[in-house]
Amino acid sequence: MGTEGEQLTEQETAIYDRQIRVWGVDAQRRLSKSNVFVSGLKGTSVEFCKNIVLAGVGSLTLNDDQLVTEDLLFANFLTPPDENDFRGKFVAELCCDSLKDFNPMVSVSVEKGALSIFNADFFQKFDVVVVNCCSLLTKKSVNAKCRKLPKRVAFYSVECRDSCGEIFVDLQNYSYCKKKNEETIECKLHYPSFEEAIAVPWRSLPKRMSKLYYAMRVIERFEEEGRNPGETSVDDLPNVQKLRKELCEAHCLNESQIPDSLLRRLIASRSEFPPVCAIIGGILGQEVIKAISGKGDPLKNFFFFDAMDGKGIIEDISNVNS
Repeated sequence: MGTEGEQLTEQETAIYDRQIRVWGVDAQRRLSKSNVFVSGLKGTSVEFCKNIVLAGVGSLTLNDDQLVTEDLLFANFLTPPDENDFRGKFVAELCCDSLKDFNPMVSVSVEKGALSIFNADFFQKFDVVVVNCCSLLTKKSVNAKCRKLPKRVAFYSVECRDSCGEIFVDLQNYSYCKKKNEETIECKLHYPSFEEAIAVPWRSLPKRMSKLYYAMRVIERFEEEGRNPGETSVDDLPNVQKLRKELCEAHCLNESQIPDSLLRRLIASRSEFPPVCAIIGGILGQEVIKAISGKGDPLKNFFFFDAMDGKGIIEDISNVNS
């Protein structure tokens, strides 16, 4: 990732001096030459954007054609609180203006249009693609387009519902180096696509699999039947429970693995919990920095967080053939 051979400018070296001391000049150079695309600017993704802008990526392209509403202000600290400042404006435009102030060294721009209309060639110019709050079909489609490209484009999907969060990572075929017993060894990881990962039969997964994984898949499928992502309510619980029963029977899974209390929390609230957004956005930023810089063990391939117990869980859910 990034452009090999290009060196940091004197200004970049001065600004990122502390970071360079932590992860080295080469890692910072890779970051400074990388191009990141983010679609869907809700609380979690704007936390992520803030983190990578401060870290010093080369460019950040924002995509979100929603008009700013008071509901969107709850967890999005990049939008101004005064209605006169945001009335009639798009989310991406306002977030772009705010992010430029965080680090003038980073090029921040807006790409208009629905995420689903961008073809594979569009994603060719990016090193990292992050999608937030989009449909199941769109997640699969964007991930597939990234995989068709001649270069490796890292794909991330992130969701935050109520006080729960999920991150999915696809680095395709990824190699990195790490030190072990004072020796540098090369590590290779093979990642499945999002479609391949969620196609793994539930009965083949570990018995202690995160309940959030199953619950998120049920809600994804429910929203696929005519709902926009995140636009559920507690009134939908009976239909969600019916779908849970059908999926559990098809996958030979006990329904107790997807408790009613968890489903109710995930569908009842349309608002994100800002502290959880900060946690998930921070972890996502850390993972993207790892992938770009080649420093540190990357997450493979799902991360779940639930504020009710304060636990973060990594689950490696790979297709049978990988």
